[in-house]
Amino acid sequence: MRILLIHSDYLKYKTKSKTRIAEKIDNDKKEGVYENALVVFTAVEKEDETDMDLVVENAVNEIKDVYGKVGAKVVVIYPYAHLSSSLSSPDAAKKVLTNMEDRLDEMEITVKRVPFGWYKSFEVSCKGHPLSELSRTITAGKKPDDVTKEINKSESGKSEFYILHERKIISTEKFNYQKNDLEKLVDYELGRMKSSGEEPPHVKLMREKKLADYEPSADIGHLRWYPKGRLIRDLLSDYVYNLVTERGAMPVETPIMYDLADDAIRVHAEKFGERQYRMGTKNKELMLRYACCFGAFRILSDSFLTWKNLPIGIYELSTYSFRLEKKGEVVGLKRLRGFTMPDLHTVCANIEQAMEEFDSQITMCKQTGVDLDVNYEVIIRTTKEFLDDNTEWVYSAADKIGKPVLLEILPERKHYWIAKMDFAAIDYLGRPIENPTIQIDVESGERFGITYINPEEEEINPIIIHCSPTGSIERVICSLLEKTAIIKDKPPMLPVWLIPTQVRIIPIAERHLEKTEEIAQQLRDQNIRVDIDDRHETVGKKIRNAGGEWAPYVIVLGDRELEGVPMTINIRESNEKVSMKIDDLIEKIHKETEGMPFRKLPLPVKLANRVSF
Repeated sequence: MRILLIHSDYLKYKTKSKTRIAEKIDNDKKEGVYENALVVFTAVEKEDETDMDLVVENAVNEIKDVYGKVGAKVVVIYPYAHLSSSLSSPDAAKKVLTNMEDRLDEMEITVKRVPFGWYKSFEVSCKGHPLSELSRTITAGKKPDDVTKEINKSESGKSEFYILHERKIISTEKFNYQKNDLEKLVDYELGRMKSSGEEPPHVKLMREKKLADYEPSADIGHLRWYPKGRLIRDLLSDYVYNLVTERGAMPVETPIMYDLADDAIRVHAEKFGERQYRMGTKNKELMLRYACCFGAFRILSDSFLTWKNLPIGIYELSTYSFRLEKKGEVVGLKRLRGFTMPDLHTVCANIEQAMEEFDSQITMCKQTGVDLDVNYEVIIRTTKEFLDDNTEWVYSAADKIGKPVLLEILPERKHYWIAKMDFAAIDYLGRPIENPTIQIDVESGERFGITYINPEEEEINPIIIHCSPTGSIERVICSLLEKTAIIKDKPPMLPVWLIPTQVRIIPIAERHLEKTEEIAQQLRDQNIRVDIDDRHETVGKKIRNAGGEWAPYVIVLGDRELEGVPMTINIRESNEKVSMKIDDLIEKIHKETEGMPFRKLPLPVKLANRVSF
């Protein structure tokens, strides 16, 4: 809270018009004149919402102290938003100001409060003595004994970590990890991993392959995407869209910013802490979304649902979501401030139905690891109460992973969820990349007024499953690039369905260009992304360039091919040269990309015509 204390000869004010957030007032409050007044111009800040009672107590003690020293006859609390650029919600501000008035009155200090949310004219005459103009910053600073109590509570309320394997809960210290990725995940979660300070390899790769780069003219953590990177993002977005709609989810689109005057949105946002982009207009404080929850929940709260509809899911790909990550933590594609998040919310009638739906979504998330060829390590996080009540289900969920998982047991519920499962890839430096997640949310149905009609025609708040089947699109690409740096026994490459150039054709001489174009067209007609290296370079250099772009299939076309000899195909994955007809190559690529989305190449087919980014 920021306050400006003016000991005045008089204060005069008059209301002019009300804003959308104005409090209701009687006529006698629409204007006022106060003599020998200590005017307390007050701006309530968003930080004050963490402990409003303590902020009020600290503020009135400061006001009482100044009031006694200057000998004023009345304290006037005057709402004045201009003292801060980090304002609280209107409801919080009104509550704080009203409580200040009440506490001062309890102290037998004559106090008046100027109406909140009205445009006002005012005139103030400052007395001009040394204590007549004072500014203060009021915080929720706590007493030493209060802090000690919180530390003791925190120490006694820590999460416990175990390995869950074959329905046995094993100490993280005694488990035999056999030097696999699970051990790295455990070390990270338990805070035993030290940062090497190295830049993860994917940052160099995203630039080298002309996928994406930092945008220097934006806020840190916001990227520019080049055509190849944009193609990969779009293909991954199509992939998740197909994955969820095949399971009955309904796609929607919602705004990227929300008004914090909405109580449900403000409370939900507060659970995310300080990592939020907030902005203010003349009459509103807005927040850029950090997930699609707000829009999804508002749609659901405005929908008529019955038990027959459930479970039902709505899906949105957020381009973008925003998180104000710490500057030192922002890096490459792994941790961003603006990112693309696939977000599925499934409404369930009760915990039993939610656990059944959760089981189905475990299968979906596991499938993304198979389709992307990425290894996931898994954490099951649950409150102790939920684990005690649903031990068999937790064991069953772990069984579906098919290998040991890390189990975190929370002593009590801190968040809106009671159980969740996080899937993480491990990067080159041994740190987790958060990918899919599934959560059982027991708060949001009630908070956002989402209801369904049960068979007894009662209105019931549902349980909601949050799921991102892949995690953010940027982190998927991060996982894929990091994997290429880890695996040393075969050439680095992306899945064939994702790589921008699936086939590169290299004509040996200009006389071979016409035949090259015919083959390229044949491949394009079969929904295969193909390009032609027609630049004036040596064949050897062109082959090396194709390798540098991770093209899975490279055809060098010369006189023999013009005469009808089967083409020699350079296959990147196996590092082989195989004699193959064009129809056989088409069949092979179609088999490798079966069931995956396709988009055309967003670049000129001939490399000589391309822009160098």
